[in-house]
Amino acid sequence: MKKFLLAAAAIALLPSAAMAQETAPDGTDAFGLEPYVGVLGGYHSFDRDSEFGSPRGGKMNGGLVSGVAGVNIPLGPVFVGAEGNATKGFNDIDWEYGVRGRVGARAGESGMIFASAGYQWVNGRRAYSDQKDWIYGLGVEVGPKDIGLGGVTGNSGIRLRLQAETYDFDSIRPMAGVIFHF
Repeated sequence: MKKFLLAAAAIALLPSAAMAQETAPDGTDAFGLEPYVGVLGGYHSFDRDSEFGSPRGGKMNGGLVSGVAGVNIPLGPVFVGAEGNATKGFNDIDWEYGVRGRVGARAGESGMIFASAGYQWVNGRRAYSDQKDWIYGLGVEVGPKDIGLGGVTGNSGIRLRLQAETYDFDSIRPMAGVIFHF
C-alpha cells in the first residue's frame, strides 16, 4: 500500500514540478498544444524480400511528396505528439498515408530530436499490391535560432526537418522538408 501511495504522490506532483519551467529555450510556452503542418520530399526504397517484392526479383521504390499535420504537447524539455501524413508517390508507389505517435526532446534554442512509431498504408502501382504495416522512425527539426536566423524569423516556428523511417524494417524512407509550427 505504501508503494501505491508513493507512486500516486509522485504522479500528482509531476505536473507541478514540470510547470516550474514556464518557457522553452526559444521563449515559447513550455506547456500547451503546438499544432503544425509541413511539406516533405524524399524517396522510399523497399527490400527485395519485403511484401512488395516481385516475382521477377525486382523491388518497389519511388520518389515521394508528403503533406503532414500534427500536434505536439510540450512537457518542459520533452514532448509527445501525434502526426498524420498523406503522400503522393512516383514510379512504383501510388499513394502512402499513415498516422504515428512521436516522443522527443527539445534541442538547442528551437530544435527538437524525436522518435516515432505508427501505422502506414502503401498503395503500389503496376504489379505491386496495396499493403499496410508498422512504420518506425527517427528525426530532427532545426529551428531558425539554431541555424543563425533568430533575428530574421523570431519565434515564427519555421523549422527544417530531416527524418528516416522504415516500413516494418523492410525499407528505408529518408525525407526532408519544412515544418510550420503555430
